[in-house]
Amino acid sequence: MAENKECSSAASCSRESCEGCPSRNGGAPQSFREELNPFSSVKKVIGVVSGKGGVGKSFVTASLASAMRKQGYEVGILDADITGPSIPKMYGVHGPAEGNDMGLFPVPAQDGTKIMSLNLLVDDEESPVVWRGPVIASTVKQFWHDVYWGDLDYLFVDMPPGTGDVPLTVFQSLPVDGIVVVASPQELVQLIVKKAIHMAGMMDIPVLGLVENFSFLKCPDCGKEIKLFGESHLEEAAAGLNLPVLGRMPLDPAYAKLADEGKFHEVENPYLEEAVKKIGEI
Repeated sequence: MAENKECSSAASCSRESCEGCPSRNGGAPQSFREELNPFSSVKKVIGVVSGKGGVGKSFVTASLASAMRKQGYEVGILDADITGPSIPKMYGVHGPAEGNDMGLFPVPAQDGTKIMSLNLLVDDEESPVVWRGPVIASTVKQFWHDVYWGDLDYLFVDMPPGTGDVPLTVFQSLPVDGIVVVASPQELVQLIVKKAIHMAGMMDIPVLGLVENFSFLKCPDCGKEIKLFGESHLEEAAAGLNLPVLGRMPLDPAYAKLADEGKFHEVENPYLEEAVKKIGEI
């Protein structure tokens, strides 16, 4: 094979080493985009991310999906939190997911939301998933390519926290139209949120705005808002990043009860109206 004179390591070039090299295509970067299931159509893909765990990211994902479903849209949830899936439990759906030549079928929730999660494919929902990053990332891509989603207006992707393998895979492999970043008051918001947002910027993924969870607890007797985790710094973080705050959600035992009972489709979450409006404008 002739050497590629544009390659910085031309002296050691071979057919194998040049595959995917940017210089091979005149400097054009290699695309990692995964093809959607050929029998499916997904109009918009919305990612829900967080800088750290335990901030209610899955709750926000399900709330947004439920709200769009209530508006009459066809909605699906791709549970990309492979090692800590919670979406099936919240909606009360169970496997095993079935399929045919068109692909693997997502399991419909009671409100019609289509859900695909690893918990719908394993024999024991309580067994831990002890997989390395590349296997987990490959599973996420299979949920996009091998699942027969049908015709969806919105597919929400519930991602694990942080900036590791899965968020990177989703950003590179799926046509993400925007992400919602979830935070909580007790975090080092300025630092944690910026990490997730800067990653999205590196991948050219639009950030729709910020949502704060656990903002307050409303006293059941007097109605006073109690800020369990202290004063929020989300407004100043959002201003510094030139992003809108799309909602502030309380710590509400009623929401937790419905999620535990698998009845999340019954949740009415008025605290995310701005987020729902923003998504509808994409």
